[in-house]
Amino acid sequence: MSAAPFRYRSPDEDSARWLDFPFRDGDIVISTRSKSGTTWLQMICALLVLRTPELPAPLSRLSPWLDWLVEPTGEVFARLAAQRHRRFVKTHTPLDGLPLDPRVTYVVVGRHPLDLAVSLYHQTGNLNRQRLRELTGEPAPAGPPRAATPVGDWLAEWIDRQPDPRTELDSLPGVLWHLGDAWQRRGQPNVVLVHYADLLADLPGQMRRLADRLGLVVPDEQWPALVEAATFTRMRERADRLAPDPVGVLRSRDAFFRHGGSGQGQALLDDAALARYRARVAGLAPPDLTAWLHR
Repeated sequence: MSAAPFRYRSPDEDSARWLDFPFRDGDIVISTRSKSGTTWLQMICALLVLRTPELPAPLSRLSPWLDWLVEPTGEVFARLAAQRHRRFVKTHTPLDGLPLDPRVTYVVVGRHPLDLAVSLYHQTGNLNRQRLRELTGEPAPAGPPRAATPVGDWLAEWIDRQPDPRTELDSLPGVLWHLGDAWQRRGQPNVVLVHYADLLADLPGQMRRLADRLGLVVPDEQWPALVEAATFTRMRERADRLAPDPVGVLRSRDAFFRHGGSGQGQALLDDAALARYRARVAGLAPPDLTAWLHR
């Protein structure tokens, strides 16, 4: 018998909500760390499943973040129960925190940790904290707000911090915990790993690969429009429909699609900081995973 899923909790997430979710045959669960390409994979799945660039509803309605406490569980479950197409659901929970159902395909996205961290830094500044506290019931912090740390300094601190990975999943140990768990399961037929850099380098090829793994057939004449709709430029143009913000916690939906590139994290660090990063990663993940992440 497999172990019960680990319960991951934060002020605005609780993975225990998955325990009561009634899966269907063919469901797709998109499991990522923050700023690793979650919305991109949701959009790709929407395009492959629905086979149209014109989505029938905002992406966050079609593909809700099931663990997010700002939306009542009953509302999210009811919305998913009403869907008649193949469902694709978002989570930031590692696979060891989810019920693993053989009828479900779990898609896990990896991104170079330094690029993920830079995007996370900018995303944090785009959050309306007061609105988030209103929705989750978290108290306001005591004292005046702290001045923002410059991104390069913040990134160096992020590398050096040593929290419990299961309590701070957006830390470097947490990122590698999430990906390491998926890496160990990558040989299972219903676990698919996708690399953010591969999406940047060959979006058509990666979309076809994912369609094959999901058993989805797309007519040849539909591919050009679907691939174009999944490009970063086109998604940014449609931020009002695609940004994951059904309840108004982003200051700017356009800013959510800030850059989308690779290599920005390394450019912010000097040689000493890069050496510390490599040493930390070597102690947190196996060599084959780090080689895959850093390629």
